[in-house]
Amino acid sequence: MKIKKTFISILCITLLTLSTFLGCGAKTKSIVSIEKTFTSGKVDTYTITYSDGSLYNFEITNGTDGKDIDIYELYDAYLSFYPDANFEQFLKTLVDSEDIIDLSVSNKALTQSLKVYSEFVENYYIGWPYQQVAKNRAIYCGSAVIYKIYDDYTYMITNYHVLYDVNAANTSKIADKIVCYLYGSESAPVATTQTDESGTIYSYGDYGIDCEYVGGTITYDLAVIRAKTQDVFNINPNVTEITFADSYTVGETAIAIGNSENEGISVTKGIVSVDNEYINYAIDNNIRSYRSMRIDTAIYGGNSGGGLFNKKGELIGITNAGDGTDQNINYAIPLNIVRPVIENIMFNKTLKTLALGVEVYGENSKYIYDENLGFGKIYEDVMIKSVTENSVAESLNLKAGDKLLSITINSTTYPLTRYFDLSDILYLVKPGDTISFEYQNERTNKTANYLVLASDFVAVS
Repeated sequence: MKIKKTFISILCITLLTLSTFLGCGAKTKSIVSIEKTFTSGKVDTYTITYSDGSLYNFEITNGTDGKDIDIYELYDAYLSFYPDANFEQFLKTLVDSEDIIDLSVSNKALTQSLKVYSEFVENYYIGWPYQQVAKNRAIYCGSAVIYKIYDDYTYMITNYHVLYDVNAANTSKIADKIVCYLYGSESAPVATTQTDESGTIYSYGDYGIDCEYVGGTITYDLAVIRAKTQDVFNINPNVTEITFADSYTVGETAIAIGNSENEGISVTKGIVSVDNEYINYAIDNNIRSYRSMRIDTAIYGGNSGGGLFNKKGELIGITNAGDGTDQNINYAIPLNIVRPVIENIMFNKTLKTLALGVEVYGENSKYIYDENLGFGKIYEDVMIKSVTENSVAESLNLKAGDKLLSITINSTTYPLTRYFDLSDILYLVKPGDTISFEYQNERTNKTANYLVLASDFVAVS
């Protein structure tokens, strides 16, 4: 959801701080986190971290003779610091501790967030039968996150559609000019008195940071841009890189940061509603199917390319689409696509995948809840439907009807628990890697190894 606007004035919306939290007497203190920090046999040690930095440890015994965590144990721990606190005050503090986490996460993630402007010279047609071509300057806006900071360049992730314009006069259809702004140093394009054959020329001001396109993919709606690190640090040397989460689950916190409605970088909060589903939309007038994470976090035009973070401040997705009829149905490109695809683009400057030569599908799909973790996942058997003749898969002796269990790239093993896991993981493979599959053939587990060649890859648009 990039948007195009006439640039007259831009209002910057700052993040509103949350209300002050209640405590006892003249001081306030609340729980920031409760984490398991040590395990010995059936005994787990949990550490409570308080807002003033102090810690408190308590033990929980697991198993049939064990006990569950009791809210009154936490209350007793709180009383060791505030002996005069009543239970209602403690409950209020415990509830507000979630807000403390969200406040800290949001503010840290702002150091990784940008708004992006893409400038194009567009073709449009006049006269009848529309054979006369004229040109017009158009500027669209979106969002981005900081991926990597190196000595020479700082790399950012955004949506491909933020940088692409089907009406662009150039052959690549990628923006002629890309400019980003850091949070806290935001501005916007301003019309100058100068013109050229494409119309008014815009100035991006002292805070505008010139970027260049590195690579991208319309198939996954992801792109990488970069700016000179010195240019970024000249504006703010306190920017930071995003951290990828290991995974995400339905129901967990989803915090979106982006340039909503082109009115400045803002923060919204919701949850992950659906872990994976497919949606259809067109970037270049061709409708494609995109695997997406559904969220109820509010996002708007201009949020495209912005980060979606969990309650630890880790990136779980890149926001890219919304349901115009229901604000509680919005979408993000999930972590399991973003990470391998972006790493692949960084390595190849375009997107390439190993041409394995196998078609897979999911079978026996089911949801399994894990009592220990407190959440569940959908699992399915990853089955081979067909194998291409003279392919890498054939050389690995894979056959239709085999069940794939895992793929190992060099020394790292990735379990295959959904049929789309395979295509995601293949983007991590590079020439010279050794890959191996564990698979089940006629109920017997087998392995197969292969040294990957440069000629084994194909480009993905």
